[in-house]
Amino acid sequence: MPDGGAPVLDVKGLQTVFRTRSGEVHAVNSVSFQLQPGELLGVVGESGSGKSVTMMSLIGLLPSPPAEVRAGTVTFGGADLLKVREKQLRDIRGARIGFVFQDPMTSLNPVFTVGYQLAEPLRKHMGMDKAAARRRAVELLELVGIPDAARRLDDYPHQFSGGMRQRVMIAIALACEPEVLIADEPTTALDVTIQAQIIELMKELRQRLGMAVIWITHDLGVIAGIADRVMVMYGGQVVEQAPVKDLFATPQHPYTRALLQTVPHVTGARADRLNVIEGQPPVLSAPPRACPFRARCSHAFARCGQQNPPRVPVGPGHDAACFWNPETGAPRDV
Repeated sequence: MPDGGAPVLDVKGLQTVFRTRSGEVHAVNSVSFQLQPGELLGVVGESGSGKSVTMMSLIGLLPSPPAEVRAGTVTFGGADLLKVREKQLRDIRGARIGFVFQDPMTSLNPVFTVGYQLAEPLRKHMGMDKAAARRRAVELLELVGIPDAARRLDDYPHQFSGGMRQRVMIAIALACEPEVLIADEPTTALDVTIQAQIIELMKELRQRLGMAVIWITHDLGVIAGIADRVMVMYGGQVVEQAPVKDLFATPQHPYTRALLQTVPHVTGARADRLNVIEGQPPVLSAPPRACPFRARCSHAFARCGQQNPPRVPVGPGHDAACFWNPETGAPRDV
């Protein structure tokens, strides 16, 4: 893991709300974290836990309305991204912060060729002429494993398979060699072999570029193999954060422990029965004033329904937002 020091990204107290006809949904609630240069931070949690909304809030990718970032700071390159002008934010997106979206079919423009969409950020952010941008676009497609790259530049997104479109999205995000890459379920559409290739590609690019990566996923197996640190989200907030080895060895939050128990296990030729987390994530019409996981937690007691637990240190670089101590089997003194 990269040494501590000045973070490349520093998020404090981020709050994002969606205004709907039936009222407000508080999707992100006081999220704080730091990202070190060259670090890979894994962000895990169920659908609806706030992972993607948090990361899209950082760089102004949510439509407003209905979304509204109500509080917080996002410090990057000495500036607060929540306060800079839209033009400055557009210059940062793509050039210094790349984003790989979960659904490439809706992220790629169907009326422009893949080559045009690859060349556009190169010409805009790096000042390349048309010929240079095209040569670099070929290199990027080859980098992400698309065969016959020079010919395929003139194809349209619908002419690529789902997995190929995802690789094109990764190539676009990497085009300007950003300082930070946010990858939202980047291997979801890929088969296991291609998934492994993309993961190895990310490892190689981190080493070569010193690029920091935020990897959003529900796949704890992937996180175990690539992350330096893991942030677990539930109910729009961070419930645990730890170095990857510590999180898997000594998880402190009941939700983290439940997530780890849902990972499939194979014994010999037989797959063990899958565990599930009973219940559903909460829909928050207001910032949580109690623990959002209490209804699904076997360790919940009276205090959990009266106060939202703060994140407290439980080990080196390890914190958890829970009143229960799994090591002692008793409430924490918080």
